[in-house]
Amino acid sequence: MKWLLTLPRRLHVKQIQVIVTLTIMFVTVFSVLIASLMLYNKFSSSAEENTYLNIGQIIEQVSSNLELYVGGIQDIFEILEKKIDESGLLGDEQTQNQLSTILETRADLVSAALFKPDGSLVLNVPAVALRPNTKLQEQSWFVSAQKNPGTLQFSPPHIQNLFKWQYRWVVSLSKQIVYNDHGQKKPGVLVLDVNFRTIDELSHRISLGKKGYIYIIDPQGNIVYHPQQQLIYAGLKYENLEPVLNYAYGSYEDESTGEKRIITIKTVNPTGWRVVGVSYADEIMTTKKDLNTFIFRFLIIAIALVLLISVVVSYKIAQPIRKLERSVKRIESGDFRALVPVSGPYEVEQLFKRFNLMLRRIRELMDQIIHEQEAKRKSELDALQAQINPHFLYNTLNAMTRLAEMGRSDEVVTTITSLSKFFRISLSQGNNIIPLRDELEHVRHYLVIQKIRFKNKFEFEIEASEEALGCSCLKLILQPLAENAVYHGIEVLAETGHIRISAQVAGDQLIITLQDNGIGMTEEVLKGILSGEKRVKGSGSGVGVHNVHERIRLYYGPDYGLSYESELEEGTAVTITLPAVKLEETMEG
Repeated sequence: MKWLLTLPRRLHVKQIQVIVTLTIMFVTVFSVLIASLMLYNKFSSSAEENTYLNIGQIIEQVSSNLELYVGGIQDIFEILEKKIDESGLLGDEQTQNQLSTILETRADLVSAALFKPDGSLVLNVPAVALRPNTKLQEQSWFVSAQKNPGTLQFSPPHIQNLFKWQYRWVVSLSKQIVYNDHGQKKPGVLVLDVNFRTIDELSHRISLGKKGYIYIIDPQGNIVYHPQQQLIYAGLKYENLEPVLNYAYGSYEDESTGEKRIITIKTVNPTGWRVVGVSYADEIMTTKKDLNTFIFRFLIIAIALVLLISVVVSYKIAQPIRKLERSVKRIESGDFRALVPVSGPYEVEQLFKRFNLMLRRIRELMDQIIHEQEAKRKSELDALQAQINPHFLYNTLNAMTRLAEMGRSDEVVTTITSLSKFFRISLSQGNNIIPLRDELEHVRHYLVIQKIRFKNKFEFEIEASEEALGCSCLKLILQPLAENAVYHGIEVLAETGHIRISAQVAGDQLIITLQDNGIGMTEEVLKGILSGEKRVKGSGSGVGVHNVHERIRLYYGPDYGLSYESELEEGTAVTITLPAVKLEETMEG
C-alpha cells in the first residue's frame, strides 16, 4: 500500500482518480447522511413511541394485577358478608370459626370486624380486645362506609389501631351492611383489613427506567401507594395531583418539578384508584444520545471505508490511464516505439488497442515523411549546386575573355589549366562529400585564376592541419566565399589585398576560416547576408553565401553553417563550422 502514501503528492484536482474518488465519496457520504438522518428520525420517534407504549403497557399490567388482587379481596369480603348474614348467632363459636377459616385462606388478610353504627363492636376475627379511645366513628373507612351505604369502600393505607397488639400497615375495605342478629335485621359496618405489603410489592417491583416509578391515588387524591410513602405522610409534597385527578386514562408531560416528566395514568376498577407512572424525559433523551453516538460512529466507519474503497477503485480505474499518459509523454519526447500494454477494463483495453494502431500508423507516416524529406533535401542540394556551378563558370569565363583581349596568353593558359582542375574537383565523380584537401585545392585554383585576372591585386595563403585535411566536407563551399572576398572586399581596395584560409579541428568540430582585409560590411548587410535578404552591391550573383549556408544546414543540421564578422575598412572574416568527420567514416556511413 505504498502508493497510498504518495497519493497526496501525485494527485491533482482535475485527475480522473481525484474526480472518481471525490464523486464516490460525495455520493456515498451524502447518501449515508440522508439515510442516517432518516433512520435517526425514524428510530428516534420509534424509540419515543416504544417508550410511551412500554410505559403504558407497564401501567396497564400493574392496573390489571391490582384489579385481580382487589377483585380477589372483594370476593373474600362478599363471602364474609354472606356468612355473617346467613348466621343468626354472631357470637357463637361456629360462626367465629367459619370467619377465622375464611381469613386463614390468604396470608394478606389481617382482620375482619363488624361494628354497630354507634361504633360498638359486634364481632371481630381474630378475637382480640378493642383498644380504648380509638375514635372509631371518626376514622375514614367508617365515615366513608356510612356516607355510601351498600357500596364497598377502600381506604388509603394506614396503621391499624383498633385492636390491641396489632400495629400493621393495612388498607381497609368497609361497607355498611344489614346483618341478622337472632332473627333481627340490624345495620352495621363491616371492615376487612388487608396487609398493605402485598400492594406495596405489586407496585414496588415495577421499574420505569433508572429514575421512574409509579404511585397510586384514590378518587379523592389521597395517596394509596408511593415509593416515598413515609416522607409524604411526614408532610412533604412530592406530586402535583391536580392534573392527575382530571385524567382517568392517558399520558401527558409535566414540568412542575423542574424536570420534564411523562405522566401515564390508568384507573383501577372497582376501587377508582389511579395507577400513575412517572418516567423522566432525559432517560428517553439518553436513548437518543446513545442512538446519536451509534450513528456518529457508524458514519465515521462508513466514511473511512468509503474513502478506502473509493481510493482503491479510482486507483484501479486511473492506473491504465496513467500508463497511457506515460506512453504519450514518451511519444511527446520523440520515442514513437513505445507501445501501451493492453490491459484494464474493456473500454480502456479498446482505447489502448486503438492508440497502438494510431501509433503504428504515425510511425509509418513519419517514415514516409523522412523518406520524402531525404529525397527533397537531395533535390534541393542538387538544385543549389546547379545554381552555383553556372555562377562559377560565368565569372571565370568572363575573366578569361578579358585576359585574352589583353593578349596575356600565358595567363590564359594558366587560367585554363586551373579551370580544368577546378572543374575536375567540382565533378568529384558525382560525390557531394569530398576531402577537405580537395576542397582547399579547389579554392586555390579559383584564387589563382582570380589573381591572374586582377593583375596580382591580392595575395592569398592556405593553411590546414593534417588532422583537418583528413576530414570530409561538402564540396564547393569555399569558392563562393572566396569570390565574395575578391569582388566585394578587395576589388575596390587601393592597396594590395590579402586572403587567408585556415582549417583546424576543435573538439568534434571542423573550423574553416576565410579572412580578407577588404572594405568590410555594414551592420545592416552583415545581418541579412546569411538569410539572403540583403544583396551585396557589385559584381557576382550575390546568391553564393546564402546557398552555401543553406547547403550546410540542410546536410548537417541547424547547429552548423556560416558565421560572419566584419568591420568597415578593416576586413571580413567568415567561419565555416562543420562536424569533424574522417573521410573513412563518411564512406562507411
